[in-house]
Amino acid sequence: MKTKTVKPTALHTAPATPTAPAGHDAAAPLMTRTQTVIGFIVCIATVLLAVLDTNIVSAATVPIARDLDPVHGVDKIPWLISAFALASAAALPLYGRLCDSLGAKKVFVGAVASFLLGSALCGAAQSMPELIAARALQGLGGGGLMSVTMVVLAQLRTPGGSGGGKASGVGGIVAGTGMAIGPWIGGTLSDHANWRWIFYINLPLGIAALIGAILVLKLPVSPARHRIDYLGAALAAAFTSSLLLATSWGGKDYDWASPQIIGLFVAGVLTLVLFLRRQATAAEPVLPLSLFKVPQLRYGFAIQGLLGAAMMGALVYVMIYLQAVRGIEPAAAGLYLIPMAIGMTVVGLGAGRLSDRGWRMKTFVLTGTIASALGLALLATLGTDTSLWLIRAALLVMGCGFGLLIGQLIPYVQNAAPAHQLGIATTSIRFFQTLGNALGAAVFGTLLSRVYEAKVPGGSTSAIARPTGAAHATAVHGFVTAMDVVFLVAAGVMAVAAVLAARLPAETRPAAEHAAEAELARV
Repeated sequence: MKTKTVKPTALHTAPATPTAPAGHDAAAPLMTRTQTVIGFIVCIATVLLAVLDTNIVSAATVPIARDLDPVHGVDKIPWLISAFALASAAALPLYGRLCDSLGAKKVFVGAVASFLLGSALCGAAQSMPELIAARALQGLGGGGLMSVTMVVLAQLRTPGGSGGGKASGVGGIVAGTGMAIGPWIGGTLSDHANWRWIFYINLPLGIAALIGAILVLKLPVSPARHRIDYLGAALAAAFTSSLLLATSWGGKDYDWASPQIIGLFVAGVLTLVLFLRRQATAAEPVLPLSLFKVPQLRYGFAIQGLLGAAMMGALVYVMIYLQAVRGIEPAAAGLYLIPMAIGMTVVGLGAGRLSDRGWRMKTFVLTGTIASALGLALLATLGTDTSLWLIRAALLVMGCGFGLLIGQLIPYVQNAAPAHQLGIATTSIRFFQTLGNALGAAVFGTLLSRVYEAKVPGGSTSAIARPTGAAHATAVHGFVTAMDVVFLVAAGVMAVAAVLAARLPAETRPAAEHAAEAELARV
């Protein structure tokens, strides 16, 4: 048998064009350097918008609950967070396939527009149910703010992925800035203006990013026609909804053995089985099971999911503790997250520079999981009169861990993903993080209620909103004890993530190299 000689092609000899999107058709329209810079700014603004929204809301949950529902509002806070996270998780698998099929620009514009509409409706809500419903709509768009933006950033990078470390450093600065000013803005608006402005404030920055994306972004679109697996996306949404409702209602609104909870668990298992079967047989699945055969992706998805659960528990309950237990005003409480922001910013910059010098991403990811677990373990020691400096120190350590994970884990997965599945791989890692957020809020909320009820039989967590009295003191003590259990479990979650991080393969290659191999295989 004769061996076919591979002739040299432009793929082997031509220098890379700096603005060519990685892993895509070379004939795709290229952006000028100025357009690329503007596109990068648009992406950073969108990431900042997503981070700000999450942290602004977390700082103002108590004032919102007191205003819209003084009696039962505190009990509904987990739903306020979970509605956004659930909608995001349900939409993410579809976002990935749409990016690879229609092009990232169209999906990006649609996601930002949906988020802005949801923000406007949140600001106009007159009750907790209305606000929760509007947060779900906002979450549909919010699912794309981070995930689709990461796809756009990957396509704006150089073909070999150079600059990825610097991009991670900028991402750390943006995340850190959002952590620092988000709660402060939310607290200040709720203290001195009105909590509704925490949603209306999204509109100017979001509209500017939307206009910039429409006018500037010129991203590649696959020439082939793709079929969208809407059935698979619907099954994924049904599975996540059933699971979240079961964990949210179980043991609180309904007994764990009640027909409602058992029915939700059965529905979750059934839709999961149908979803997996659909992904195994669909011509173009929304979440190809072949991705899980790649160790970097398999472990990366799991670590990101665990990170999402731990981060949600940390941010929400730290802010509730500072406001409801220590009596700190929302604006001042938001400032306590500055140490976390500093940690995320510093390690984001440092890891980005070291990554460009050849340091392994696995080292950063493993260190990040260990630091996160340590910070959460420190928070598990809180009491009603714990030194506030200990809280700051714990948040600083936790910020260093989260900064390493946020800055390095997504590029790690992108570099390992097949080039033609860059969008799916990027949105999948965000899917698992968002699903972790939703489950973390639900599970930790249920755990908090169960432990609290054991400490304060017949009591309600709403009693912590009362300013004084024996009922308030009893409620605060029970709440702090329950919250320590939540932080301890969250630390255990990150310890599991550290074990998985230790199993990560040490070497990854940029997506452009996968594209080159695919091209050679066709020669």
